[in-house]
Amino acid sequence: MDMRKITENRTPADERAFICEFLGTLVLVFFAVGAAVLSGQFIGTLGIALGFGLILLAIAYAVGPISGSHVNPAVTLGMLVARRISVRTAVEYWVAQFLGAIVGAALLLLVAKQVPGLRTHGAFGTNGYGTRSAIGVNIFGAFVAELIMTFLLVYVVLAVTHRIAVVGFAGLPIGMVLVVIHLIGIPLTGTGVNPARSLGPALFAGSPALTQVWLFLVAPLVGAVLAALAHEVTHPALAAIQAARAAAAESETAARAVGEEG
Repeated sequence: MDMRKITENRTPADERAFICEFLGTLVLVFFAVGAAVLSGQFIGTLGIALGFGLILLAIAYAVGPISGSHVNPAVTLGMLVARRISVRTAVEYWVAQFLGAIVGAALLLLVAKQVPGLRTHGAFGTNGYGTRSAIGVNIFGAFVAELIMTFLLVYVVLAVTHRIAVVGFAGLPIGMVLVVIHLIGIPLTGTGVNPARSLGPALFAGSPALTQVWLFLVAPLVGAVLAALAHEVTHPALAAIQAARAAAAESETAARAVGEEG
């Protein structure tokens, strides 16, 4: 892949989408994972679940019309498989999301270190199975749970969005389904369903989290692909219309880029 060509063909809209995905993922990790790290003992599972859902809802309305508010590599992969975005856009989103998650986790760590006695090593809002699961779910159970939960999230996102944009009331079901997912997933694995959200905190939590983070990278991506395939089966007409619109938009962008070069 010629990165120089990608850079030359970037438009202001592309740059704004990249920034929105970076900031959106940063905010998601800082506030949602922060709810677990800093306030978990006070607000409990329900409070943490609401924290994730509400912050995603806010992000959806803040940046959804610009980038689609994916803030999740699994959602971006689902959009790619559904042919709503190009490979180039997907790669740029993934870079923005992982960078945003790492910066968000670093800022959260900075705040957490100011709290006397707060444990971050091996914890820090990370995901896990076996001895790192609240109920001791095994590796197979964790993989299946993460796959199914991500499947639901990506399927709902694909079903309620127009191409990539979050408009109207589309943010509500997305935020609500994330709350439900966390209510089920927190006791099981801590709830990943987002490779960027899982990797960012794990980098600062040390080896206990890093040895298991692979599952929370792989399982959500598998779930996302299955969700995109299922969506095409259940919404065939909608998928065709959205694919046509995506192709038309990409053609328009390419034509505009050629015009600017000329």
